[in-house]
Amino acid sequence: MTYTPEVEARLRGEAAQIIGRYPTGHARSALLPMLHLVQSEDGYVSADGIALCADVLDISRAEVSAVATFYTQYKRHPNGEYLVGVCTNSLCAVMGGDEIWEAVSAHVGVGSDETNASGRITLERLECNAACDYAPVIMVNWEFFDNQTVESAIALVDDLEAGRPVAPTRGPDRVPTFTEVEHTLAGFPDGLVHQGPSAGAPSLLGLRIAADNGWSAPVAVPPGRTPAENAQKEAPQA
Repeated sequence: MTYTPEVEARLRGEAAQIIGRYPTGHARSALLPMLHLVQSEDGYVSADGIALCADVLDISRAEVSAVATFYTQYKRHPNGEYLVGVCTNSLCAVMGGDEIWEAVSAHVGVGSDETNASGRITLERLECNAACDYAPVIMVNWEFFDNQTVESAIALVDDLEAGRPVAPTRGPDRVPTFTEVEHTLAGFPDGLVHQGPSAGAPSLLGLRIAADNGWSAPVAVPPGRTPAENAQKEAPQA
């Protein structure tokens, strides 16, 4: 490994904290957050990071690589300071996601999973950002930018490229860098959890309608009991 002694000592110390969250004898369960820890240092899952994980967890480098290549959140080559993901799944595509992707890709000058010359922006064409109620959606380092247009998306990447602070629609007051977010994903709080809104009105609309109408989820009926018997059983006792 080519980490400096100081960096390696810090990573091993934080790895020990991660392992300590799991039951004794299950250290290898810490591999996923440890890969995020590696990315917080190197900006991707580097050969040095793989070697460190394998050594700390007493598993082979091949086992570490098998996990790192399975999940798309782990990057196998250096990632930009900002990972810009444009959703082009069905609803976002219909609402303009495909047009946004083409415009942003042409403007930045790279395709999916590619990083621009400055190293600030990596583009990613995503299948779903799990925010269909705000389509079309872009994510920057997994922070939401809702109801995007071609114009707003171009302005967004221009701000990122220029180093101007950018605030997501929901979430913290500014978008953290890729390595900062990776340290959080490794399990080390960044103190931003209470900043900004989380769920917005479109996401909560169904809940509000249910509350207005007195609707609730049905209670599961145990085997051998009829719905009427179950209702009687679950009713408050006088």
